Amino acid sequence: MSLYEASFRVRHECPYREISEHYPDLTIREWYLSDCQVIEITSSESPSEDLLDEIERLGTILHRSVDDAGLHVVTQSCLCSLEDSIIERFEEYNCLYQPPTIHRQGWEHYSVIAFDETDVRALLSDLEADRNVDVLSKTAITEQGIPHSMLAPVDQLFDDVTERQLAALRLALESGYYEQPRKTSLRELAEQTAVARSTYEEHLRKAENKLLTNAGQFLRLVTATSTGNPLEVDRTQRVEGMAD
Repeated sequence: MSLYEASFRVRHECPYREISEHYPDLTIREWYLSDCQVIEITSSESPSEDLLDEIERLGTILHRSVDDAGLHVVTQSCLCSLEDSIIERFEEYNCLYQPPTIHRQGWEHYSVIAFDETDVRALLSDLEADRNVDVLSKTAITEQGIPHSMLAPVDQLFDDVTERQLAALRLALESGYYEQPRKTSLRELAEQTAVARSTYEEHLRKAENKLLTNAGQFLRLVTATSTGNPLEVDRTQRVEGMAD
């Protein structure tokens, strides 16, 4: 069975469009979670005070850094901007939204997956009735080519992971604990916190276990169509069976 992927950009009135138009070096990525909206703003240029003031008004700032690499900000806000949005129209035409929405230079960029090409055409026709729409691509894809992002909503991957476990995981990741060779140790990581090494390690291991467990179902889906056996799993047992 073939599916269809469409990528297009839209120009209409919204706060993110206005900011991206006024500051063309910005890239704004927009995700919708179950109870909030997360916005990531990046730029290779140093931001002006006016831009920083505008970003402050978008929502609660979760992270902000300004250095030689440019600007990186993550904000969180309510889902009120989703009301009557273009996202709601996707479902009307049986199209699956592929996050994030990307705002750049006054345009909103979207990607959708549909099970019928007529649904894509109907969606685009509807959008063109009240918006400036520029179709970037329409491509037929196979089931095996379905983007993995369709299978794994970000918020589901973090189900049951506590705030402390997430903090332990982030500290380890940003400190180079998972790099090869490792740039830090559990003892050094724990020394940066107010908890004992054993407590920190418990938070970290539980976070790792929960993430892998949550990702397991998606891993099985991603590898379900593979016919290869790169690790030669069970080969040793088969060879021993033949010898017997």
